[in-house]
Amino acid sequence: MKEYMLKKISDKSIVVGVVGLGYVGLPLAVEKAKAGYKTIGFDVQFQKVDMVNKGQNYIGDVVDRELVNLVDSGNLEATTDFSFVKNVDFIAICVPTPLDKHQQPDISYVKNSAEEIAKYLTKKTIVVLESTTYPGTTEDLVKPILEEGSGLKCGVDFYLGFSPERVDPGNIIYKTKNTPKVVGGVGKDATEVIAAMYRSVLEGEVKEVSSPTIAEMEKILENTYRNVNIGMINELAMLCDRMGINIWEVIEAAKTKPYGFQAFYPGPGLGGHCIPLDPYYLSWKAREYGFHTSMIESSMSINDKMPEYCVGRAVRILNKYEKSLKMAKILVVGVAYKQNIDDYRESPALEVIKILEESGALVEFYDPWISEYKYQGKIHKGKQNIKPEQVEKYDLLIITAAHSNVDYVMLQKHAKNIFDTKNVMKDIKNRENIEVL
Repeated sequence: MKEYMLKKISDKSIVVGVVGLGYVGLPLAVEKAKAGYKTIGFDVQFQKVDMVNKGQNYIGDVVDRELVNLVDSGNLEATTDFSFVKNVDFIAICVPTPLDKHQQPDISYVKNSAEEIAKYLTKKTIVVLESTTYPGTTEDLVKPILEEGSGLKCGVDFYLGFSPERVDPGNIIYKTKNTPKVVGGVGKDATEVIAAMYRSVLEGEVKEVSSPTIAEMEKILENTYRNVNIGMINELAMLCDRMGINIWEVIEAAKTKPYGFQAFYPGPGLGGHCIPLDPYYLSWKAREYGFHTSMIESSMSINDKMPEYCVGRAVRILNKYEKSLKMAKILVVGVAYKQNIDDYRESPALEVIKILEESGALVEFYDPWISEYKYQGKIHKGKQNIKPEQVEKYDLLIITAAHSNVDYVMLQKHAKNIFDTKNVMKDIKNRENIEVL
């Protein structure tokens, strides 16, 4: 089977399927199609499928014209009908892996996708899970579902592996095509074939590891590493505030060391799909082995409390001017979880707004990338633009995303007070009304 699959990869006769057409799946489907493979995208949301088939882009990292050309050429199409799985040779699962209300892994999307694939899985097919998850998911969950649902044997009739997604929305340098990949298959043959498939499409290095579990843990390590270091710097930021020390200047000074130091920055909390969630996956899995991830959990606790801490700082700023938080007019600038994107998944700004509103503040938001967002079942509509006379009416502006297309000079000139949690206004000379995290 290995030589058969390698030949099909080489002559571009493999038909590719991508399950889940979100921030990970659609860019991957586009790259597969651009590489010359007939590609079918699967999603349970009819709206996404319809938009793809009309060549209408909804993901920032996808080029509009490329999507149109791929759809028009017939190289890329989308469907909600999983029976078309029988027509594909390579299937990548790129579905969400959120946390449930108890902060435990919700792998229902992975499970449901595997069950649907199993119904139509045929021999000589490659299945790869890309969704970030806990170590063991591929072999302990996905493999039995595929085998039982299809009646086929993994490693004999089909190949299975894990290759973690590495998507950084808004990154102007690294996209799906040039970001290195890690591949771990169930067996050496599976690893070799899956790696060959990615090498035929991507420009970045493809690193082969010995098992799906290694690849799963590697992905958790990437994001837990960042979570821990950001937690450490957030804690230092709180200490520096008490000591009257500017943490941002401290970091810039430390950055001059050419070895042994990597800069991380404080903020109102962590956002995005991976970094705030992955440590929970790890700590949840660790409990199965009677292991307590104390340092990791401490960083998670610190980062989770940052929105509340930022509201506390806002209260202190208002108190300086004998203004109560209750009925205070506050403008939150930026609700995306990072700069220059329209993604607000797990954005700490949403929690900041929630806490402010629960405290009686009159809160509005402005984000040039996001006109409205949905949080805990409620739709919040933002201001379409922000003018000097509007800025002047607020008691406090809180900067929670460092977007580059915001006129910070104008904000500083007309705002009564500003709490800059991202240090985005560091180059503004007149700082009398600015306080940084």
